[in-house]
This record gives sequence, structure tokens and C-alpha cells, in this order.
Amino acid sequence: MILDDKEIATFAGGCFWCTEAIFQRIDGVEKVVSGYTGGTIKNPTYREICTGRTGHAEAIQIHFKNDKVTFKELLDIFFATHNPTTLNQQGNDKGSQYRSAVFYHSEVQKVAVIEVINSLEKSNVFENKMVTEVTPFTVFYNAEAEHKSYFNENASQPYCQYIIVPKLVTLKNQFSNKLKTSL
Repeated sequence: MILDDKEIATFAGGCFWCTEAIFQRIDGVEKVVSGYTGGTIKNPTYREICTGRTGHAEAIQIHFKNDKVTFKELLDIFFATHNPTTLNQQGNDKGSQYRSAVFYHSEVQKVAVIEVINSLEKSNVFENKMVTEVTPFTVFYNAEAEHKSYFNENASQPYCQYIIVPKLVTLKNQFSNKLKTSL
């Protein structure tokens, strides 16, 4: 979806605490919202989606200014900071709610996702075949308040230290030119 120079992207790359922390640090990203998409029930709760029976993925919506960061650049960051080759799993987090997915908002986004995936596959960037779901966006449900800005509020928690911090190191090492000067 494009509104003037602002656009929305919806990604699922495992735990939304991780993806939220990554994209909050990107220059041009105005807002990152954690939530649920791609499922079958209305207004799911965290407890419900954790069962894996609702079909929802833990996802984020990224509101960004496309004159500062492009959708393709966001895709490059997305694919570099999670494992798009494990079906319904990111590390120890297992279940369809942790799948790799891009929920596109336009045909332009759909084409960009397919092009990036094809390019990564041709380049053999990953040892295994990519399994990222590419599907049209339908509806997004905001996560509960305790999930908002989780890493920023709980950085000393073991999950944050062992799972999110290494992803932020990858982000800094590979995309330092895309980082905000302050959070």
C-alpha cells in the first residue's frame, strides 16, 4: 500500500520481537507494529496463535518512507536477518506461527519479493531451498501491549540476549548505512 511517499510492508520472520527490533532501527522506518496475519479467525490472541491452530503468523507491519528506504532494501534486510529455508521454524521456535512469509500489499511488492527470492536462489546464498511464503495481504491484528517494543523494554532478558542480539549484530555488520542514528 502506498500513501504519498509512505508505504506499508508486512513480514513474518519468526518471533515478532526479533523482526520488530530489527526494523525499528532502519532509517526511513516510521513505525513497526507487531501482530498477527495470515490466519482464519478474527482478533486472535497471542495465546491462541501460539497453538498453531489459527493459521496466523507472528508478523510485523512496517510503515516506511520510500524516499529513504525502499521495499527491496527492506526485503534484503529481512532475508539477511532470519532463516527463510526452515519451514515453520526459526531456531528453537517451531510452529506455523513462526513461518517465513511476505504478505504483499500490491502487485509491485509481489513482483519485488519474487525477484529477490529468485535472485537469492540463483546466487545460492542459502544452503537449502527458500520456503518463504509469498501471499496477498488481507488483514492484520495488532499484538497485545506487552509485545510492543519488546526488545527495547527487555533487552537484558535471556531470549533477547541469545536470539535477538545476534540478529542486531548481523544488521549492524551488513546494513550499517541503513541504520538510524538514534532509536
